[in-house]
Amino acid sequence: MAKSKKKDAENGQQKEKLPRKQYEQELARLQGELVKLQLWLAESKAKVVVLFEGRDAAGKGGVIKRITERVSPRVFRVVALPAPGEREKTMIFGQRYVENFPAGGEIALFDRSWYNRAGVERVMGFCTDEQYERFLSSVPKFEASLIAGGLQIIKYWFEVSQEEQTRRFEDRIRDPRKIWKLSPMDLESHHRWYDYSRARDRMFQATDTEVSPWHVVQSDDKRRARLNCISHLLAQIPYEETRREKVVLPDRQKPKGYVEPDYPWRHIPQRY
Repeated sequence: MAKSKKKDAENGQQKEKLPRKQYEQELARLQGELVKLQLWLAESKAKVVVLFEGRDAAGKGGVIKRITERVSPRVFRVVALPAPGEREKTMIFGQRYVENFPAGGEIALFDRSWYNRAGVERVMGFCTDEQYERFLSSVPKFEASLIAGGLQIIKYWFEVSQEEQTRRFEDRIRDPRKIWKLSPMDLESHHRWYDYSRARDRMFQATDTEVSPWHVVQSDDKRRARLNCISHLLAQIPYEETRREKVVLPDRQKPKGYVEPDYPWRHIPQRY
């Protein structure tokens, strides 16, 4: 059987799909580094915000899952806000995102962010032209102010090809485990590919600054995208390995007459 190949967006050549064993070994190593980052955050009280934006079905959720699966959810907090309710619609724009910013020793991973205004809200007409233009002109100042105040902001844009996005959407339609991931907005994003492309281009032009740049993740190959993104994220934060006391497992205490009770435990069925 011929090995599957992916196109390398940087040099136009074909790359073989990353072998699972190699992927899992490197992922384990990177997740070990994320644990070191977690310990450093607790000691340094640094505050980090990471934004995950991009095409629908580009793999943002998969990367976030791999970042968080071996660390504490109290340190690596995922923020995935639903559409604003009636009360939130009356708030100052961005207020509900600010409420979810990290305290010292935390990192907030935003699965979509205030950049919804530059993407889906713009394309689907959920904001006015005036609101859209005001956002593009004000957000660089907003982010620069946050960074000057001690908050580190790291922005990722996940880019996927038309062909791969179509394949992933079709996979979601066929797979009962993934159908929940397919929303009406996903279908519209597939239909309005070029509207979203124009919105992306304008967003980059206005908000890709030296102070708060966008980092693009080519994500046709999910395994490589995950490793590349996590590796890059670790390189953006000046964490150091913290010193830890050697852990010694203590002996169990003596039973001192304790006897297991004859209790009718409600065990679950042993089906596997």
